Amino acid sequence: MTATPHAIELVIAAAEACAEKQATQTVAYDVSEIVGITDAYVLASAPNDRQVKAIVDEVEERLRELGAKPVRREGDREARWVLLDYIDIVVHVQHAEERAYYRLEGLWKDCPQIELPESVQRVNRDRAASPAEDAS
Repeated sequence: MTATPHAIELVIAAAEACAEKQATQTVAYDVSEIVGITDAYVLASAPNDRQVKAIVDEVEERLRELGAKPVRREGDREARWVLLDYIDIVVHVQHAEERAYYRLEGLWKDCPQIELPESVQRVNRDRAASPAEDAS
């Protein structure tokens, strides 16, 4: 079993929304083989709480345009780690410190990564090359 085409569409839209708001380290994993309750996870980071909120808002707006609404939203009050559960996919937007501490990628290292559009990869590369901007 692999992620459904609908899940992949949501992953791409969520990743593009993350890139639009300059998220760092945006990645997606097809977890359908091991998780069973969702097809994919999207992970993205931001250097501060305000940017976490901006990324989350953009993801929600972009997926709403596709007719998707989160069935669960957790962590938005603190904006350190916000989880958006769309059933087909789960989006994790984390403050960079939480991302480094919890290292969620380690949980899914055996799952295939979902290839993200070049626009998302470019933002990942650009943001990795200029960490001084993230200190704001």
